[in-house]
Amino acid sequence: MQSLKIMVLCCGILMASAVCLAQQQDTAEQMSWLDNGQIKLGVDLNLGGAVTYLADAKTGENLINSYDWGRQVQMSFYSGPNPFIPAGKKIQPHWQGLGWNPIQSGDCFGHRSKVITHTNDGKTIYVQCIPMIWPLENAPGECTFECIYRLDGRAVQVTSRLNNVRPDKTWYGARDQELPAVYTNGPYHKLMTYTGDKPYTGGALVEIPKKPGASGIWADPWNATENWAALVNDGDFGLGVWHPGVYRFIGGFACGQPGKGGPKDAPTGYISPIHREMLDWNIVYEYRYVLIVDSLSNIRKYIYAHADKATLPRYDFTQDRQHWIYTNARDAGWPIQGYLEIHADGSDVQLYSPEAFWRAEPGHKLVITAAGKKNEGAKTYQAQVFWKTAGNAFSEKNSLSFSIAADESFATYTLDIGTHAGYQGVITGLRLDPFHTAGADEWVRIRSIEIR
Repeated sequence: MQSLKIMVLCCGILMASAVCLAQQQDTAEQMSWLDNGQIKLGVDLNLGGAVTYLADAKTGENLINSYDWGRQVQMSFYSGPNPFIPAGKKIQPHWQGLGWNPIQSGDCFGHRSKVITHTNDGKTIYVQCIPMIWPLENAPGECTFECIYRLDGRAVQVTSRLNNVRPDKTWYGARDQELPAVYTNGPYHKLMTYTGDKPYTGGALVEIPKKPGASGIWADPWNATENWAALVNDGDFGLGVWHPGVYRFIGGFACGQPGKGGPKDAPTGYISPIHREMLDWNIVYEYRYVLIVDSLSNIRKYIYAHADKATLPRYDFTQDRQHWIYTNARDAGWPIQGYLEIHADGSDVQLYSPEAFWRAEPGHKLVITAAGKKNEGAKTYQAQVFWKTAGNAFSEKNSLSFSIAADESFATYTLDIGTHAGYQGVITGLRLDPFHTAGADEWVRIRSIEIR
């Protein structure tokens, strides 16, 4: 869980990060505003277009914390190498374990990200910026960030996009990505969500407790089975963060007494929906999320009214990886062109789905569309698919084996998963082992995986 520990550090929570904090708290703002009479949104064009203001339009009380430039509501990404120290650049030792970490607002030394495009037509804000590498002194990211903000009643619908142009074309492993990082002021300290096994039925919400012994913001990661969490005040009013399709969340409260503090004060709440992703040197990575300013009950009502409640997963790899990651394997790289082409990068190749949630039923079929190539006349790859249930890891007892033809032609493989004794209850993820090892020019191509 090293990446989770890193995520705590990256957020600017531990006060040892306060290098040039006075510079980061200066008042040089250049705001772009949207106001629909229900909520008011402000993004700071001097901080890469990150959200620094979000409030009920009538009260005007800002919910967003900007104690330093590692907070706000902003984009933040992670990749290798680790540490990342380009020639001639100075790194803050406290953050050297983060690796390559561009963020939207600025770096920990007080250098701001630069907005290069901005439009605001009164309904939608668009910003494009060159981010800064958080741990380094004055090192612009080898990428651009884009954000589109649109108000919808008491919600902000946000589209975020990473455009990588890194000169380093090394294949780096998957890292946890904050999608996005969200920081609230001290009064909004109660971290609420739903973690039960009957989503969208109005079941009881739970408050996520602080991890025992944790000195910073940290709570144990949890699965939010309705894909949202909220930080609310003692009156249950606050900010909801909804990322459809994301089940794994992190968050908590740190740096002072809950219930007190404003935008420039240290106490803060934190929420981040998390996908584990591999970020190619040239990837275009887009995600969407929603911020909701309302009572806790109304936050949930908004999500219920807008959520796609379809429960069975379908992963179509014709354009992207669908958040799957690999162990001892790599694919042909970005852009994805119709399928994942998996090559061995060691032995015991494993492909993992993102965290998921659906209920097992006796009639379910697991359907995989794939093709294989082998040398020296071999006709098949012996493959194995695993599933995990809530609270459990992958295991041999919950798996099925099948053969992938190695004739380079796509075929559909239908596995009768619903009749397996271990396919019961809530299923939270899949793992595919397409082969154990393979030669340099041998591969398996995967077009889709789904439960029907």
